[in-house]
Amino acid sequence: MFPRTGVGPGLPGRRRRIVAAVRRFGMVGGPRPARRTPGRRFDTPVAISYHDGMTDAELRKLARRVGGALQARGWMLAVAESCTGGWIAKVLTDVPGSSGWFERGVVSYSNRAKVELLGVSPQALETHGAVSEAVVREMAEGLRARAPVQVTVAVSGIAGPEGGTPDKPVGTVWFAWSTAAETRARRHRFEGDREAVRRRSVAAALEGVLRAAAPAGPAGD
Repeated sequence: MFPRTGVGPGLPGRRRRIVAAVRRFGMVGGPRPARRTPGRRFDTPVAISYHDGMTDAELRKLARRVGGALQARGWMLAVAESCTGGWIAKVLTDVPGSSGWFERGVVSYSNRAKVELLGVSPQALETHGAVSEAVVREMAEGLRARAPVQVTVAVSGIAGPEGGTPDKPVGTVWFAWSTAAETRARRHRFEGDREAVRRRSVAAALEGVLRAAAPAGPAGD
């Protein structure tokens, strides 16, 4: 006796299973597995949707969540952008009422701008390069020292299609989030073209602000 599949009992078993799969999934063999890139890894595990890109509407929704979290803490935010070129500030200021929680954005695209506007040390740029943990930390901390805010985010990366190296391939992006309590940095390697890398960088930066603005748990958590 055949298992119940919703397909007439007169069909041979193999054909019955194929037809059932087509009816259920719209294709043979079930749903496609998630695409994986062999050997690819991130410095830290992340379980948010920007790895597959985000639409403009999804970015706006994320920006509204950031605004709500900042308002709940009574915090102001400032951003220091390099490879995203002002996109983070644009998404944030698309939200009505963002002046209540967004203070300023700095597009420090060149090394000179990073030094003059954010106080990044020439030594850090010379030793580590603009796309590095040392530099994004100095960007985030330098901006927080200059702006009347409680949290900053800094981004520096290689969006491509050129500029990558074996140590820092295209898609490498460093982030830092700075508060009075601490500065945290994280590196991601994003796949895709220049647009995709920049879009995913915007989403990652905003997700980090959400984490930074989350209320601290009780002692011992």
